[in-house]
Amino acid sequence: MDRYSRQTLFAPIGVEGQKRIGEKNVLLIGAGALGTGNAEALVRAGVGKLTIIDRDYVEWSNLQRQQLYSEKDAQEKMPKAVAAKARLKLINSGVEIDAQVADVTADALESLVRKEKFDLMLDATDNFDIRMIMNDISQKHGIPWIYGACVGSYGISFTIFPGETPCLQCLLKTVPLGGATCDTVGIIAPAVGMVVAHQVAEALKILSGNLMDCNRKLVSFDMWKNQYVSLNVEKLKDPGCSSCGENQTHPHLSFENQTKTAVLCGRDSVQIRPAESMAEGRSLIAIKNLLTSQGIGVESNPYLMSFQVEGHRLVAFQDGRVLVHGTKDIARAKTLYHRYLG
Repeated sequence: MDRYSRQTLFAPIGVEGQKRIGEKNVLLIGAGALGTGNAEALVRAGVGKLTIIDRDYVEWSNLQRQQLYSEKDAQEKMPKAVAAKARLKLINSGVEIDAQVADVTADALESLVRKEKFDLMLDATDNFDIRMIMNDISQKHGIPWIYGACVGSYGISFTIFPGETPCLQCLLKTVPLGGATCDTVGIIAPAVGMVVAHQVAEALKILSGNLMDCNRKLVSFDMWKNQYVSLNVEKLKDPGCSSCGENQTHPHLSFENQTKTAVLCGRDSVQIRPAESMAEGRSLIAIKNLLTSQGIGVESNPYLMSFQVEGHRLVAFQDGRVLVHGTKDIARAKTLYHRYLG
C-alpha cells in the first residue's frame, strides 16, 4: 500500500477507497490522446483491471499528444492497444490489462459487457458512432460512463449515470456530423490534458465509492480563449428519450441504426453508409468549407464531393454515403472517414 500512500492520505479516498479502486474493472474505448492519458492515470492509481479497445496503430502525428507511445512504436506501426499495454505494464505490473485490437461494434460491445462486469466505461474514442453505442449499452446494462472529447483548444466532459442524469442522446438528439476533427483543425496537448483531468477525477470518485461528489454538470472549456463553462443539464433529461426514457428501445444497438461498411466487389474501395438518422441534415457545403480552410483540395458538383488524403480518395454523397478508394481494409477506411468527416 506504500505505493499508493499519497493517494490514501487524501481523505475522500483513504485506505478503504483505495481498496475499492483496486477491485474495480474499467472499460476504456480508444487509445489515442484521451485514452493514453486516462489509461496511465488509472493504472498509476491502482485500478484492478483495465480493458483497452482500439482499432488503430501508432503514427508519427500521434506522438505530440498521445503520451504512452514512443518513436519506435510509430516506426513499427504498432497497434495502439498493444503498445499501450506494454508501456502500462512497465508502470504498474500489478494491474490486469486486457488490450484488444478491434473495431467497436454494438454486437461486440454487448457481448463483452455480458461477459465482464464493468464498473465504469470511459469514452476516449474519436467518433459519435461508438459514443452512441456506449450510451445505449450504459443505459441497458446500468453502467456509468464518462463522455469526453477535444479538438483544437476546446474540450468537453460529462458523467452519465443511467436512470439519473440525461444521457448523451438527450443532449444531442441527433448525432452531429461534418464537425471539426483533430485532423482538420489540429489540437494542442493542454486541451487533452484538461479533459483527461476531468475524466480521471470523476472516475476516481466513482471507483472509490464517492458518488455524491461526482459532478452532474456538463463541463466545457477553451484553453486558448480562457473560457470555462459548467452547465446544469438536469432539465434536459427527456422522459421520451429512446435511449434512457420510460420506454427505452436502445436504438443505436439495432442493426438499422448502425453505420454499414462494405468492400465493393471488384474494386479497391470501401463504402461507408451511416445510419439514416446520422445522414439527415448532412451538409456537403459545410464539410467542403471546413476541408478547404485546412488546405485540402476538394472537387464537387451538386451531387457529391471528393478529396485526396493520405494516398486515398474519399467521395461523399448527399445521402450520407462515402466511398473510400485505394483500400479494401474496412478499419482503415473507417479511420479515414472519422478523421476527415467528423
